[in-house]
Amino acid sequence: MERKLHKIDAADKIAGRLASKIAFLLQGKNKVTYQAHTDCGDSVEIENVAKMKFSGKKLEDKVYHRVTGYPGGLRTTKLSDLMENDPAEALRKMVYNMLPVNKLRPKMIKRLIIK
Repeated sequence: MERKLHKIDAADKIAGRLASKIAFLLQGKNKVTYQAHTDCGDSVEIENVAKMKFSGKKLEDKVYHRVTGYPGGLRTTKLSDLMENDPAEALRKMVYNMLPVNKLRPKMIKRLIIK
């Protein structure tokens, strides 16, 4: 299997559309030899993540949740705070949630390079 490296500039691009394109390339759906049970995707390198755009009021309204495992341990993070502190992590979370939930997902997300 031959893996290609796709370089994408994220400046002035809508974040959701960019994330879906990245997930498409990581899965290998752009190839003729795509099979859902194999890891045949390419590597993707992203630049200028901090210059992404968001449509609507997503920066104020979008919230990411995680649970610590303890009672009352729900932790929330707004997308605006995540973009201020670590825009690369915000894009990684978007792409990660668009990948299929199976054993191949961690391998696919490792091929996402954010600069």
